[in-house]
Amino acid sequence: MFRMLIDTCVWLDLAKDPKQHPVLEVVEQMVREKMIALLVPRVVLDELRRNRERIEKESARSLATHFKLVKEAVDKAGGSKRRTKVILDHLDDVNHKIPIVGGAASQVLDRIEKLLTLAPSIEESEPIKLRAAQRAIERKAPFHRGKNSMADALIVETYADCVHAAAPAGTRFAFVTHNKSDFSQQDGNLKISHADLRDMFSRIKSLYFINLVEALRRVDPSFVTDTMFEYSFDQQPRGLHEILEAEDILFHQVWYNRHWNMRVRIEKGLVEVVDEMPAHAPRRRRVECITRDTLKLAIESAQRTERRYGKQNLGPWEDFEWGMINGKLSALRWILGDEWDVLDT
Repeated sequence: MFRMLIDTCVWLDLAKDPKQHPVLEVVEQMVREKMIALLVPRVVLDELRRNRERIEKESARSLATHFKLVKEAVDKAGGSKRRTKVILDHLDDVNHKIPIVGGAASQVLDRIEKLLTLAPSIEESEPIKLRAAQRAIERKAPFHRGKNSMADALIVETYADCVHAAAPAGTRFAFVTHNKSDFSQQDGNLKISHADLRDMFSRIKSLYFINLVEALRRVDPSFVTDTMFEYSFDQQPRGLHEILEAEDILFHQVWYNRHWNMRVRIEKGLVEVVDEMPAHAPRRRRVECITRDTLKLAIESAQRTERRYGKQNLGPWEDFEWGMINGKLSALRWILGDEWDVLDT
């Protein structure tokens, strides 16, 4: 089994990039199948929690900024009005998707935190803290660039403790980071650890990676390929115009059904057709009456609805189908900003 320490920066980058989300599926599967075990220093979990709000905001803000710049460029470019309208309509769809796509980072961070808390985190022992402090005094990696890298030092010294501790035969270790400036070889092959960290790594037992997928492939390349393919399907949220079109036909289906219910009630004598609605009639009286002019307009509107959508798409329906139509309309209106169960027509 591989015991793998994945640096905080790798988890945060994974959350920010939707294209990398299938990689998380691979990690989760490998942990469930006991192909790998995660080594989680307390500082990694703390850094993840401290940075998650920033990542969530940046994820949505980055998309919104790109959208705004593109829309401004289209407006300035001019050209065919018809083509410009098509492009701007598409950009409106993109704008509608931004909160949905941006919100995916929050869900991924929840999954990452759940994964990292499956087992107790590793607390920094006094020897680990002392070794990290000694690195700072001697300006050894990750302090060689003259910045405060205590958290990084605690992470890598925790990893070293795990590597050098007693472990079952055949146990291998891997350290995965995107922080090449602090951990990788200077002015050379970035896939090789810094000279100050060489005693922690070897060709077989303890490996250094700057790419999570490469680390996972070292464990089982075919498993990674198959799982990545299985979860690489990216289901895009629907655009605003598609949602509005669906809401429109559902609105008219509900209205048309109610219109015919009213006409049946008229035929049965349950609703009275009058020339003019009494000015001071009780509310119950008003519900049971309809003026001739209002009925005429309603019939004309029903005819237009039939021509536009086709009578075959306007019912009648069984109770289950009718419930589905009302449920769909309620859901789409909720997406567009209404409260649940708003079915006014």
